[in-house]
Amino acid sequence: MSDPAPSTEEDRSPPLPQLVGELWQLIVAYFRQETVVPLQQLGRWIAFGILGAVLLGVGVLLLATAGLRALQEETGSTFTGNLSWIPYMIMFAALVAGGAITWKARGVQRRRKAASR
Repeated sequence: MSDPAPSTEEDRSPPLPQLVGELWQLIVAYFRQETVVPLQQLGRWIAFGILGAVLLGVGVLLLATAGLRALQEETGSTFTGNLSWIPYMIMFAALVAGGAITWKARGVQRRRKAASR
């Protein structure tokens, strides 16, 4: 029987620092693939959501201000003197009611989605 042939450089495993470097590159590539790339793809939707929320908030604020001014100016002398706080209370109640209705509708929609799954 003959002795096995001596190993060549191609048969040897790479040195430890090279393996550590390759492992680090693999970990970084995996991290990017699983976190950074999906977050970048969601960034557009997040931006549209934030923009929509800001525009909706500005719209509600302008409508509330318009309603307050209408109550103050178009009711004549009804809310003058000691009753000047009533238009503010009416608009506050209207905003709270609108928020409650929105919150309730949001909950109903979530329950419907959960039931359909």
